[in-house]
Amino acid sequence: MTLYGNLSQEEAVDKVWELVDAIGVCMLVTWDGERQRSRPVAARPNRERHAIYFLTDEASAKKDQIHRFPLVSLNFADHHGNNYLAVSGRADVSDDRVMIREIFSVNDRAWWASPEDPAIRLITFQPEEAEIWGGLGRLRAVVALLRAAISGANPRLGDSRKVSGL
Repeated sequence: MTLYGNLSQEEAVDKVWELVDAIGVCMLVTWDGERQRSRPVAARPNRERHAIYFLTDEASAKKDQIHRFPLVSLNFADHHGNNYLAVSGRADVSDDRVMIREIFSVNDRAWWASPEDPAIRLITFQPEEAEIWGGLGRLRAVVALLRAAISGANPRLGDSRKVSGL
């Protein structure tokens, strides 16, 4: 079982970055002034720069939402490993052509022909804090749930850990 509560601060920060990199796709949650808005995005983490990058289109609503309300969150889910991660921080949208070229991948060609497309914008997310949840793999979780159903006790499926100082 993954016991995040037993990790040192340094190990917990390492785990956050490891999960961001391993899971890859997350839900970016912004605020439009009335409601939260979530959409899937491909994360490009760069721990050395203390940033997670995303590409978006200039016409995207998230561009205006981030400009108005830069505090956003990212939610990652690894269903197979039963690991979950929520990261909050600040985001910015720019036309940083150097970074756009650096992170542009073949998958991005589904939306833009090349990194030179003038409609591409870069979202730079600076993580501030996170919470990780981890637990048993699927099979062990099913066994724990069955035991709980039989015994009437609450199952212990894992634990969570708040992580600041990312």
